[in-house]
Amino acid sequence: MNLDRLRANIRVVGYAFVMTLKQNVIDGFIIFTILIQPLIIALLALWMMDDQAASHAIFIVVGSGLTGLWSSLLFISGNSINVERWIGTLEFMVAMPTSITTIIFGKNLAHVSQSLISMLLSYFLASIIFDLPLTIARPGLFLLSLLLTIVAFVSFGLIIAPIFVMNPGVQGWQNAMEFPVYILSGFLFPIALLPGWTTPVSYVLAPYWAAKALHGASSGESSPDSILIDLGILIMFSTVYILISRRLFKAMLHKTRVDATLGLQ
Repeated sequence: MNLDRLRANIRVVGYAFVMTLKQNVIDGFIIFTILIQPLIIALLALWMMDDQAASHAIFIVVGSGLTGLWSSLLFISGNSINVERWIGTLEFMVAMPTSITTIIFGKNLAHVSQSLISMLLSYFLASIIFDLPLTIARPGLFLLSLLLTIVAFVSFGLIIAPIFVMNPGVQGWQNAMEFPVYILSGFLFPIALLPGWTTPVSYVLAPYWAAKALHGASSGESSPDSILIDLGILIMFSTVYILISRRLFKAMLHKTRVDATLGLQ
């Protein structure tokens, strides 16, 4: 890819990012998913912890923010292609000179980045309303973990978006996939509290490694070396997701351009 092509793709990602943010601002479902629901989870968790809330506040804040990230990825990024099909613009996007993968990447980046607002709101909620001490033990590693978490979630969105549009039966499990990932990824409590047989399942979930790195960096309970290992695994998952997504988008484009059946499903 030459420099001019790279600049053009970055410009398209930027346009898709800004346009998606503007559309999301007026969407009630998206506002509830990325703002209201994580705040409710944070409030309930802080209330249930009661006297122990002060010592676990940062864990709850980060965990509730991760629930917003996952819900946004599952329901909003997962439908990023389906929405285009529903409003009749999918075929136009496929016919454009710009790769549809680039456009969907920009849209997913907007969805996931916007979900970070829930983490910020939970932070202020815990510090102002509940007057709880909130400090990030390793801010540098925390920011790096947050950046790689966004990359991993966006990369995973590039997998589920074409899967959902090509296999409506898989999309039927969308609601059932939300809370199990909350639990198996250790968003709000350590997976050590779960039965032992669930641990291997957690290890194959990228959100688990994202949560492990973010919790470890925010609380200071993990060493820098341990956090870097978690981030290395997260990068590995992101790379695998991108490679898989290329094949999925190729199959989706075949159904659109050659079979002309994608819009009829």
